[in-house]
Amino acid sequence: MSETTKAPDSHPIDDDAAALAALGYKQELHRGMSGFSNFAVSFSIISILAGCITSYAIALNSGGPSAITIGWPVVGVFVLMVALAMAEVCSKYPTAGGLYFWAGRLAKRNKRQWAWTVGWFNFLGEVAVTAAIDFGAATTMMAFANLVWGIEPTPQTTFALFVVLIVVHGLLNTFGVNIVSLLSNVSAWWHIVGVLVIVGALWIMPTQHQDVGWTFTHWYNGTGWSFGPYVFLMGLLMAQYTYTGYDASAHVAEETKNASIAAPRGIVMSVVISIIGGWILLFSITAAIQDGSDKGIQGLLGSGTGLPPAQIFLDALNNPTMAKFLLFIVCGAQFFCGMASVTANSRMSYAFSRDNAIPGSRIWAKVNKRTGTPTNSIWLCVVLSIILTTPALFNTTAYLAVTSVAVIGLYIAYVTPVFLRRLDKGFVPGPWNLGRWSAIVGWIAVVWVVLIIILFVLPPVNPITIDTFNYAPVAVVVVALLSIVLWFAYGKRDFMASSVEAEHLTMSPDKLLEE
Repeated sequence: MSETTKAPDSHPIDDDAAALAALGYKQELHRGMSGFSNFAVSFSIISILAGCITSYAIALNSGGPSAITIGWPVVGVFVLMVALAMAEVCSKYPTAGGLYFWAGRLAKRNKRQWAWTVGWFNFLGEVAVTAAIDFGAATTMMAFANLVWGIEPTPQTTFALFVVLIVVHGLLNTFGVNIVSLLSNVSAWWHIVGVLVIVGALWIMPTQHQDVGWTFTHWYNGTGWSFGPYVFLMGLLMAQYTYTGYDASAHVAEETKNASIAAPRGIVMSVVISIIGGWILLFSITAAIQDGSDKGIQGLLGSGTGLPPAQIFLDALNNPTMAKFLLFIVCGAQFFCGMASVTANSRMSYAFSRDNAIPGSRIWAKVNKRTGTPTNSIWLCVVLSIILTTPALFNTTAYLAVTSVAVIGLYIAYVTPVFLRRLDKGFVPGPWNLGRWSAIVGWIAVVWVVLIIILFVLPPVNPITIDTFNYAPVAVVVVALLSIVLWFAYGKRDFMASSVEAEHLTMSPDKLLEE
């Protein structure tokens, strides 16, 4: 990886605005984010304290400790390849549109269709991720309330808390990028210090730990499938579910100083720190399991807390107060994670609306002159996430079916511009680039995403029933069909992505800056 040039230091905001104008856009959002804040947004959405805790049961049930402690770094290395390949393109095109803009610029033909399709997968994937994060946060907080105050969680109370959380996140984003930047910085340190506190407690307080051999190699299979390699691959989905959202650094690029370097760095470093911190956290939690028998693992999976790590805290620490405190740290991390997800989601939908892709685009593309934020777009994302989560009031399986598009939809959007970049022999990299490693990293990323998309649509457990059926392929087909229908009904006529030679792209940067 190399940095062939340095971003200008003298007037970074003016230079960034000029670079944005050269891509066809006027600077409208307030550019107040530092490089660290940019990193913090992506790091917060990945949120090892949220994803590792809430998805822990996936790997515990499908491979056990070995799938957790080996699977996390293995998946992390390949996800890093995806992040590196995305970062290189981001440096060339640091715009809030991110993935769809890149796809349109890099495609050799049918540019608008490529941009449109990637944009809709990205947009709906982010709405689904935002819904899943805040609903997951509400579920964890209700478990915390049950432990501390004895409040019994119900679908209605969990949904009500979810609505409160996402409305608060909408308000925080509405107040302006400065408070988002500040809270993102707090979030990054909350995650880092929180992991250290949890890891420290799990190694200092328990009277016994599982040995290293058990933690790395112990096998548990509760899936109903008998083919070991398949079970292990299903267990990798825990890590893959967690490693999402790092495209956020691209979506806040128009609010980041020296974006052509800071945004790609934010993408890559959010993944690197998550690989290291997540592995330390997962290894410590797994080593703290007190009963390593199959019966003990079954007990964790069926624990009353609904979260195996929370039960491990209770069992290992033998101190209910401390266990509750650790769960409180997790709740805080999930709160910050949801806030950052609303930020990224709203910026992407603002950019997509700016190119007239979403019905009512004129409304969603408006920027609040006082705060410099896309206020209408923020509340569009909040409302859509609430609508998407409504089935959880009646049937959790129905809710999971709807939100299953989140990860697979995002990764389809992630890999498409990476693939198109590999086909574009005339691509001139930006100041942050991979140099001679670009091709091998890019193709590894493409192959990996194809593999994990296949894994996402396979049945994780057996027997397959209405409650265990994998609805991901159904959700993806629905998004694809929606994209096609909207293209012919609306997009083919009105979509004007700057990734093609649209009318406003013929303006000079000076003219755009003067407007």
